[in-house]
Amino acid sequence: MPVHRWYAQPTLADESVLNRCVGPVLDVGCGPGRLCRALLSRGVFAVGVDVAPRAVAHTIALGGIALCRSVFDRLPAEGGWQTALLIDANIGIDGDPHALLYRCIQLTAPTGVLLVEVDPDDVDEICTARFEDIHGHGGPPFPWARLGAPALHRIAGDLALSVTDQWRRGHRCFLALGRQDSPSGTSLLGRV
Repeated sequence: MPVHRWYAQPTLADESVLNRCVGPVLDVGCGPGRLCRALLSRGVFAVGVDVAPRAVAHTIALGGIALCRSVFDRLPAEGGWQTALLIDANIGIDGDPHALLYRCIQLTAPTGVLLVEVDPDDVDEICTARFEDIHGHGGPPFPWARLGAPALHRIAGDLALSVTDQWRRGHRCFLALGRQDSPSGTSLLGRV
């Protein structure tokens, strides 16, 4: 995972995501909050959510807004977020991309968009990960997943989501997902 990038200023690839954000924005797995802080500086309301207390404290200390909790916990404005971000491999959160995307659908408005970064390779794997500091001391293992674009297309289809945009910046790959509508104009989400 690109931990060094989490603490840096937004890159050109990040900017390509930020330019597609419509507020309010929920940054899922915000880490130290570089994206939600960048959105706030643009005048776009954004809130980060992360399970790591130090990451949330860092976000807040630098002027961002963040909550220390899981995306699967009760969150404010459920069903009202216009954009949900799953950037920096965060589609892997909890090792179950299907459940994570379904939860993000619940969090966003009917017209909302999920902006997802995927692995640049064609991969679909569930694994166990752990963070290790520069001295080799490892944290506890946690479930994680890695997905490439083809795997995300399959899961999106299962959840009645359509890929509305797909782009690359350098070695990074992103997709925008929105709800599919049935011919009658009602969301298919209720059938999932």
